[in-house]
Amino acid sequence: MTAQQTARFTMYSTGWCGFCARLRSQLDREGITYDDIDIERQPEAAEIVMSANNGNRTVPTLVYLDGTSQTNPSLAQVKEKLITLSA
Repeated sequence: MTAQQTARFTMYSTGWCGFCARLRSQLDREGITYDDIDIERQPEAAEIVMSANNGNRTVPTLVYLDGTSQTNPSLAQVKEKLITLSA
């Protein structure tokens, strides 16, 4: 995947979340593009996170264009999902 490709998922995060910062750094290093929404700056986005996580505000939560989601995934899990979306 190259940086010129459009984002195929949105990462819902917070500014203080260490897991979010780690995943963000890994994605950036790999050149994987994504939209990042801070649920504390956009409270309406917290509803999306809660609906994906049985009412919990767990971040990072990734929501893909196909409507599926992953909570606190590893870089390998994200890459695997992107390959599946490309097929």
